Amino acid sequence: MRIRAAIAVPAVSAAAAALLLTAPPSQAAVGHAKTARCAEKALTLRAKASLNDPSVVRVSVTNRGARTCVVDRVPTITFGDLDGAALPVPEGGSGTYRLGAGKTAYGAVRTIADPADPEARRVDAITVAASASQWGRAFTSAQLGTGSEVRVWEPVTTWWQPTPTAADRALGLG
Repeated sequence: MRIRAAIAVPAVSAAAAALLLTAPPSQAAVGHAKTARCAEKALTLRAKASLNDPSVVRVSVTNRGARTCVVDRVPTITFGDLDGAALPVPEGGSGTYRLGAGKTAYGAVRTIADPADPEARRVDAITVAASASQWGRAFTSAQLGTGSEVRVWEPVTTWWQPTPTAADRALGLG
């Protein structure tokens, strides 16, 4: 499984500003230096496998707080006791996603490109976090709806998106 390196960037650095300029306007956290990171306790994370394709997991994060805050641009998705995390699609550096009070962002994860791949790993849970610095929430294969296991090989995840349809499109789904 490929490994995604987490990059810590100070909130006001020139590198962070440059990365935000490359993000689509709907995903750039304009003025993010003044917007606090979302507290993990103020977030609700959800994950569920697609009914049509168990190799696709749809994830979401909801800001239950009273103020707008920011999470990482890409959700951190890890798999059981395997090293690494799902790689972002499209590729991109670190950045933030602005999440309004009471608002939800959506992502999609493809755990394996070919479910018949003999090199596939099998895990009993995945963990979803809104930011790499947070613990996140673990979802068992039963909670996800994938049966007794989640098959994993070179997983990819979308950036946070404003709608589930946008997340599906970003992953190349209908």
